[in-house]
Amino acid sequence: MDVEELAKHIRITSLTIAHRANLGHPGADLSCADILATLFSGIVNTEGAAPNGVDRHRFVLSKGHAALAYYSALASAKLLPRAELNDFAKAHSRLSGHPASAKIPAVETSTGPLGHGLPVGVGMALAARLQKSNRKTFVLCGDGELQEGSNWEAAMLAGHHRLTNIVCIVDRNFLQHGKPTEDVVSLASLKQMFSAFGWCSLEVDGNDAADIGPLLRDFLGGGFERPLCIIARTKKGKGVSFMEGKPEWHHRIPTAAELEVAIDEIRANSSLSEQP
Repeated sequence: MDVEELAKHIRITSLTIAHRANLGHPGADLSCADILATLFSGIVNTEGAAPNGVDRHRFVLSKGHAALAYYSALASAKLLPRAELNDFAKAHSRLSGHPASAKIPAVETSTGPLGHGLPVGVGMALAARLQKSNRKTFVLCGDGELQEGSNWEAAMLAGHHRLTNIVCIVDRNFLQHGKPTEDVVSLASLKQMFSAFGWCSLEVDGNDAADIGPLLRDFLGGGFERPLCIIARTKKGKGVSFMEGKPEWHHRIPTAAELEVAIDEIRANSSLSEQP
């Protein structure tokens, strides 16, 4: 399946599993689906790739609350059994509300507390340089979590060491729990902020794989002389009209009727038919 269809599949799967478990963060899952589909369509992991090779690329989901979209992407890359998605949030399940590296080999680090993923990713990138490894580190952050100071300490360190082997992708959906980001702490100067810390900072349409993919492939090919920040402009709840741009869908779970409408909207003009 191509990247666009994979993104739709991730959206349908994450919504369906959230409804079954009555738990999840649908808005966050939908906004980053195109980014994850691009990453897991041969950039971070190829199908069937062993998750424990020393020189494997690293991926860190800093916005750990988008776990269902991440699990769906892992399953599509054959790094997680698809049938196991139905165990999400059940007692003793490996699939908790936030990714846990102790439970799932393909998960590089446990995330949940916001502001931790980028510092860990910078550490991974610095370790790769010291080990003379060509592996790359990909970190997906939420925009709201960039209000945490730990990210800027990490950004400063990466800029100082000119870590060309790390990319931070910001899911810039302009919403956090309950409010727009600009009503909490403004991030209007995000591009300039990363640039000031020594990063190459670019903006793209984060809900368009054709916009994201070429940049990530350039990064893989060593096309940047500084750490790379991709500010991916997205919509929270992307793909479902009654969810898009609505802060309440940060944590709200769709009813059966809402789920049916949402799946129909996502499937429109799509070849997808398989139920998760």
